[in-house]
Amino acid sequence: MTWKPSQMPDQSGRTIVITGANGGIGAHTTRALADRGATVIMACRNTMAAQSVANSMQGDVRVAALDLADLSSIREFADKTGPIDVLINNAGLMNIPFSRTKDGFETQWGVNHLGHFALTGLLLDRIRDRVVTLASIAHRHTPTLRVDDLNYQNRRYQRNVAYGQAKLSNLMFARELQHRLAAAGSTVRSYGVHPGVAATDLFTRTETPLDWVSKPFVAIFGHSPRKAAESSLFAATETDADPEVYWGPRQLGGMRGPVRACGSSKLSQDRDLQRRLWEESEKLTDVHYRF
Repeated sequence: MTWKPSQMPDQSGRTIVITGANGGIGAHTTRALADRGATVIMACRNTMAAQSVANSMQGDVRVAALDLADLSSIREFADKTGPIDVLINNAGLMNIPFSRTKDGFETQWGVNHLGHFALTGLLLDRIRDRVVTLASIAHRHTPTLRVDDLNYQNRRYQRNVAYGQAKLSNLMFARELQHRLAAAGSTVRSYGVHPGVAATDLFTRTETPLDWVSKPFVAIFGHSPRKAAESSLFAATETDADPEVYWGPRQLGGMRGPVRACGSSKLSQDRDLQRRLWEESEKLTDVHYRF
C-alpha cells in the first residue's frame, strides 16, 4: 500500500523543528505539517527568506535563527528552544567548492553532519517523540569513511565524494542514535530517510556551469520537491514507522517514487564505523549525549 500525506494524523499540539526550511523540500515539509495543525519552527540561517516563506503559509509557523556552520549559533538556538516533539534534520549543502565552517570543519561535512549532530545532542533532553535525519542516495558515492581525515586535512578535496561522506555520516548517525536510544530504554526514536532526487536550489550552488543545466535535467528524472518531502513527513508522523528501516523512494535507483523500505550500502551498516564516527563527532563538537 502506498503511503500518502493525506494519511498523516492530526498534528495539533505537536511542536516540530525543521532545519533549512526556507526552500525546497524543507518548505514543503513545513507547509504540510502546519496544514495538519503542528506548530512548526523553521530553523534557518537566512531568517528574512524564512520569514517570507512562513508568511505564505497557514497555521502556526515560526522562524528562528540557526547557522549550522557555527557551533555557537547552534548552542544559542538550543538554549532558546523548549520542549519539542520532533526534530527534522533537513538542511544541507551539496557539491560546493572547498571551504571551512567558522569552527574549521570542511563545510559539507560540517553543516550536513556535524551541525546536526551537535543540534540533536543539545536538544535531546527536550525531544519527546523522534528525530528524522535526511540522508541521500549519494551516501553510496564514497568508497570509504576516512574517520582519520574527515575534515580533508591530508587528502585532495573532491566535492562529490565529500558530499557522499556527509550523507553517509547522516545515515550512520541516524542509525547509531537509534541503537543508543534503544539501549537506554528511551521511547524517542531516530529515523534515517532519503528524499530521492528533486530539482531544488541545491543544484544551483556548485559555482560551475552545471548550475545552469542540472536543475532542469534533474526535474526530468527525479520528482518534485513536494513529493520528495514525503519521506520526511512519513518518518515524522507515521505512528508505527520502524526506526530500524531506511525509508525513501526506490524507483530509478532511488530517484523517485513513493516511500518504501530501502536498501543502503554495506559501509553504512558497519556498526564499528558508526561508533567511531560518533566518538569523533563528540570530540570535534564537544557535544556529549546524555541518554
